[in-house]
Amino acid sequence: MDLDFYKKQAIQKQKEHKKFLDGLKKKPPKNLDYAVQETHDEVFEEIDCLQCANCCKTTGPLYTEKDIERIAKHLRMKSADFEAKFLRVDEDNDKVLQNLPCFFLNGDNTCSIYDVRPKACREYPHTDRKKIYQINNLMLKNTVICPAAFEFVEKMMKNIEK
Repeated sequence: MDLDFYKKQAIQKQKEHKKFLDGLKKKPPKNLDYAVQETHDEVFEEIDCLQCANCCKTTGPLYTEKDIERIAKHLRMKSADFEAKFLRVDEDNDKVLQNLPCFFLNGDNTCSIYDVRPKACREYPHTDRKKIYQINNLMLKNTVICPAAFEFVEKMMKNIEK
């Protein structure tokens, strides 16, 4: 998977993508949630996250208290010890990883805590959510990081035209 290619494409098309996503916000088509789910499914038939894992290498998820408790329990650690070992508080006062790539990313791009991974990881790249226009800025950021998010916006542009 050529991440540089996707990143360059995403940066080149930021204005076009922003205009499209803003249009969805101004005037959402009646079948938007259906089109989003259909496009999401289509994209993930073509793209295998295990070939990439750029999200795990370059962006840390936000950890909720529930995430911390669940993962700490899974690792047989106290929540406070888990936080001290892996997390820090960022400028927005969110709990995030101390270091990237993610400590839990294995050499083969699998996740060592996949079954208990943070909610943010489970939902990434947010291409299957209802009222997708509510996360336009996030989606634009994700197109630069995630080939699937880029392909999703590209396909949505074609699918909504139909």
